Amino acid sequence: ELGGWSRFPLPDTAGMIVNRYPLCAQGLLRSSSLPALFSRASSTSSVLEVARSAREAARKLAALPLEDRNDALNRVASALENAKTEIETANKSDCEIAAKPESNVAPPLQARLKFGGSKFRDTIQGVRDLMKLEDPIGRIQLHRELDQGLVLKRKTVPLGVLGIIFEARPDAAVQIASLGIKSGNGVLLKCGREAVGSCRAIVSAIKDGLKTSKASPDVVALLTTREETAEMMKMKEYVDLIIPRGSNSFVQYVMQNTDIPVLGHADGICHIFVDKAAEIQKAVEIATDSKIQYPSACNAVETILVHEAVAKQFLEAFGSRAEKEGIEIRGCQGTLKHVKGAEAVEADWSTEYGDKIVSVKIVPSMESAMQHINTYGSRHTDCIITEDASAAAVFQSQVDAAGVYWNCSTRFADGFRYGFGAEVGISTSMMPPRGPVGLEGLVTYRYIMTGNGHVVKSYTGDGAKPFTHKNLPLQ
Repeated sequence: ELGGWSRFPLPDTAGMIVNRYPLCAQGLLRSSSLPALFSRASSTSSVLEVARSAREAARKLAALPLEDRNDALNRVASALENAKTEIETANKSDCEIAAKPESNVAPPLQARLKFGGSKFRDTIQGVRDLMKLEDPIGRIQLHRELDQGLVLKRKTVPLGVLGIIFEARPDAAVQIASLGIKSGNGVLLKCGREAVGSCRAIVSAIKDGLKTSKASPDVVALLTTREETAEMMKMKEYVDLIIPRGSNSFVQYVMQNTDIPVLGHADGICHIFVDKAAEIQKAVEIATDSKIQYPSACNAVETILVHEAVAKQFLEAFGSRAEKEGIEIRGCQGTLKHVKGAEAVEADWSTEYGDKIVSVKIVPSMESAMQHINTYGSRHTDCIITEDASAAAVFQSQVDAAGVYWNCSTRFADGFRYGFGAEVGISTSMMPPRGPVGLEGLVTYRYIMTGNGHVVKSYTGDGAKPFTHKNLPLQ
């Protein structure tokens, strides 16, 4: 709760920010309020050995057949199950420390930190679900005869080594590592400080599982300090992609302080628009699920926009439900005529609460709702609730988001629910990968050409031989 890459960095301050060629990005706004965590000086630390080992292990992993990579995933899942007690004990300790006032950990972050029960079970199931998916490596995307005996193929290959800086979510460590194994990539994990104990136990179990497989345990490594992260940021010869998950300011800071390509996961400001043709009870159920099913998730709704024609009906019904569920409403003046709550201020429309808080605004039309969403949204996931199919079609074509839904909860924006098995994050860039980034977002491609003494001279000048450019079956 993340194919191709963009050629140019996008000065995008929402969602996944893609910077394929970071050297071109130095004109982006710097965040002067952030500490100088990263230096571009050459790396000499022991982290370098970890990165070298991960790259070598990733090369060997990429060469393994699908059945061996799936076997590695199965062994990892079993090792995690066997280490359940150790992992939950470590997680309990992390949660207890985070709950202390002096730790200054916000309640939404504490909620994300918890890892046990159904969340543990579902995470392990996600690892096994990956085994059922097609191999992302070795797919032939193009097969073309250039001339007789001269054949070109475009074939998918792993990216190499991924450096993932993620929040205090232990389940993310499992998801990212398993995606790396399936896609033939090495993974350097850097978790939030609040989850270090949990992630150490998790990565230890993952390595135990890999030791009994044909994949090297070096393919997954855990970094635990800022200093180690700073070292990783310099290793462009060993790390192929950095994926920072966090605030916009942090993602942009990373982009501007590394020469490694960056795919950054930032805000999730999701909207629901209750149209004038909405079925009120359906709207109440969808809005409630989108907010409370997991309030701290990036796909939870943060703002509800209500057409003025159904404002009284919807808000009275939703207000009653919100009071029962403990949802705090921050509404416009019109909203507060129908529900209990506090008056919203400008900042509320661009805030990801990550809690049982929702901002509510009455709008005169769908056009006004779409304008609001495209102004304040983070291009993550937005939904219209309506029984008017033509209105839904307009909304889904004109709202600028990675996921645009009709009559369903925003909480469906998730790699597991999409059938991807897992995800490394949610991409809101206009360039692919977009939406939940699973296996397909972690591979690139290579051109493979086979000839028999062919030379370019034969195809130039007077009497140049023509190319056949005949497309062949993808195989």
